[in-house]
Amino acid sequence: MTTTTSSSTSSSPPLLHTYKVLRHTPLNRIFAVVYTTAILSLFVHHFINLLHSSNRTTFLLHFTLLFSDVILSFMWATTQAFRWRPIHRTVYTENLTQVISSRDYPKLDVFICTADPYKEPPMGVVNTALSVMAYDYPPDKISVYISDDGGSELTLFAFMEAAKFAAHWLPFCKKKSIEDRSPAVYFSSGHYTPTTHSEELKMMYDTMKMKVESAVERGSVADEYIKTDEQREAFNEWTAEFTRQNHPTVIQVLLENGKDTDITGLEMPNLVYVSRQKSKASHHHFKAGALNVLLRISATMTNAPVILTLDCDMYANDPSTPLQSLCFLADSKMSKYAYVQFPQRFHGINKNDIYGGENKRLYQINPVGMDGLAGTSYVGSGAFFRRRAFFGGPSSYVSAEKPELNPDYVADKVIHSEVVLKMAHSVAGCEFENGSKWGHKIGFRYGSLVEDYFTGYQLNCEGWDSVFYHPDRAAFWGDTPISFDGSLSQNKRWSVGTLEVAFSKYSPIIFGTKARGILMGLAYSHYAFWGTWCIPITVYAFVPQLALLNGVSPFPKVSDPWFYLYVFLILGSYMQDCLDFMSIGGTFQRWWNDQRMWLVRGISSYLFASIDFLAESFGVSSFGFNITSKVVDDEQNKHYEQGVFEFGVASPLFVPLTMTSIISFVAFSVGMTRVILGNAKMEEVLIQLVLSGFWMVNCWPVYEAMLLRSDRGRMSLKTTIMSSILAFALYSVSCCLSFRI
Repeated sequence: MTTTTSSSTSSSPPLLHTYKVLRHTPLNRIFAVVYTTAILSLFVHHFINLLHSSNRTTFLLHFTLLFSDVILSFMWATTQAFRWRPIHRTVYTENLTQVISSRDYPKLDVFICTADPYKEPPMGVVNTALSVMAYDYPPDKISVYISDDGGSELTLFAFMEAAKFAAHWLPFCKKKSIEDRSPAVYFSSGHYTPTTHSEELKMMYDTMKMKVESAVERGSVADEYIKTDEQREAFNEWTAEFTRQNHPTVIQVLLENGKDTDITGLEMPNLVYVSRQKSKASHHHFKAGALNVLLRISATMTNAPVILTLDCDMYANDPSTPLQSLCFLADSKMSKYAYVQFPQRFHGINKNDIYGGENKRLYQINPVGMDGLAGTSYVGSGAFFRRRAFFGGPSSYVSAEKPELNPDYVADKVIHSEVVLKMAHSVAGCEFENGSKWGHKIGFRYGSLVEDYFTGYQLNCEGWDSVFYHPDRAAFWGDTPISFDGSLSQNKRWSVGTLEVAFSKYSPIIFGTKARGILMGLAYSHYAFWGTWCIPITVYAFVPQLALLNGVSPFPKVSDPWFYLYVFLILGSYMQDCLDFMSIGGTFQRWWNDQRMWLVRGISSYLFASIDFLAESFGVSSFGFNITSKVVDDEQNKHYEQGVFEFGVASPLFVPLTMTSIISFVAFSVGMTRVILGNAKMEEVLIQLVLSGFWMVNCWPVYEAMLLRSDRGRMSLKTTIMSSILAFALYSVSCCLSFRI
């Protein structure tokens, strides 16, 4: 292992962090060379087949397979960037006070975004906010900003209640040294010890939860819950003309540092509710637009040099996380670090993770590899930013339109003062960004549905580096979709967003390579071209099976030396992928489900995302941002815990998958029958039979949903009939193209 430290001599400052290059890196590089040779040999085989094609149909068949393998090879090449120099980091928070005293810790602004109180229950957002307010960090240096893009009085009410509860919860956490600082997690965990004090606190929490959830269920805040004139004035903003698409800016300072104290008399963090102005005549740029409003509002109020962005369901799990981030951001030698990204981790995942909700490659495996290059990608939550990074590159500062918005502005006025609130309202208006650099040269970047990926990519291209730190204790825990349709829809949205970047002037394969080198260009290209997985996966889901049904074999027979090339390419890729997955604590069963979901997404999420992107490119349709629901009903949760796929929703995303299961079953059955009857030779059709059988095994949940289940998760009759008709139509087309040679 190679070890690099921030200290090399006895006179140097104390160590804040070190890293080690993972020991299997040389083996990865050797395998990459061998596998590349095999891929080139495969292309030779394809060209030979093309040259010896006896007719147009044979030529088309081999060309289709060649085109698919070119894309597979390109995507495989992009993964090698993650394997070239993966590193593991260690921090030494115990040395931090030797470098910077606690009174000199930089201020921290926390941005939490929510958009719908029915899909993202306010109590979940409240628990996220309370968990970061209780960080082991000077409370007078923490400010929490809640962006409510749904403009809901229910969310505001929830945080009014949370502000009162925080006065009791924060000192309790510090006094008892509690690690689980999300109240919902603590009161339901094994660490909860009932005492007179803790039981009183739990009763307060349950009362708050009951009031908030009853308000959400009713759809309004009851008059008996509004106790003060100040609260009544706040809710007066919600007039008859107030809608989530059209309303004025609402800013409420719920807790103010220096004014509000907890029950022990200690200062409390700032807590600010924000709902930016909305107008149907203005483009709001989805989450990126909401984050930029928070960036500006926070600048006028606190202008902390460090910013933490969090999803509303991603609560803090380790109270020392800010100190861990400071081990990088406070190191003067690391001034080019724009952000420190912690991995997204998810609770509530069933034993075998049937929907691949962990996304281990995206959140744990790939970032380790990018970290060894020039920095990991930003994944939307759990990242501590240097505010300065949003204003141009390390050596190319871009100033904002107003001096109060620049990172060097000293925000020393009371945040509740009239002048500060007036400025905050002005920078949250719909028209403020018109003709400005916001979203292009300053702040979170516009131009993609996946603003996190695009923002991190742009910052890296501007010259900033970044850090991926994966601590032993998860820094954050969040929710992941536990419905099949929800999981596929989320990946579809991500794929559309990355394709927007892939085919823009900022395409990583060209722009990214020029800016940060070939390896970083390949790493970012892996995500940008996600949607193109649909081409090879769809081809291998249908073409070999249809060829088998038509008595055609485009693959070498077992006695042909080229056969072993296919065996090596398939097994080598899958074995390396499995080893990568299991090396970070995954199990074989979880890996199997993860690769199955990769195949399923290829013929559903990635396919529909590519179609949507192409349609939008030609001005045929438009796509928008759909919020993934965090609400789960009891039956759905029961199926998920049992490891049973949920097909109860009639979704077009299920149709290609069902078509694949039907065609693979028929092809395998027909192929085996022909072999048994002596009408075909096993050695000639073995690869096609293996591919058909492989798809059948992966499609078992589909067969189960179509034939064996009678509950609400059963495949809908409409989906089954439509898939059968389309499968038959596809087979008919293959016959018309004269696959019989």
